[in-house]
Amino acid sequence: MHYREKLQLWVREALAELGGEGSILDVVKRVWANHEADIVEVGDAFYTWQYDIRWAADSLRKSGKLGLRKAGAKSVWLLRN
Repeated sequence: MHYREKLQLWVREALAELGGEGSILDVVKRVWANHEADIVEVGDAFYTWQYDIRWAADSLRKSGKLGLRKAGAKSVWLLRN
């Protein structure tokens, strides 16, 4: 599985662990806690992974697997089937 596909999976896993929704900050914290070694292993991904995770979320939104809700100035990501 390619790194960017893994990121999509990790976003979905993090949201599931968070009860189906979470802020971007909550999601990246959860992904880092669960996959720090995987991210570091990819090499340059260590420097770009937080940008890359937003790309993954955008791809998930386009495929209907992730929703977005505004909560004031912040966004909340919503897990969809």
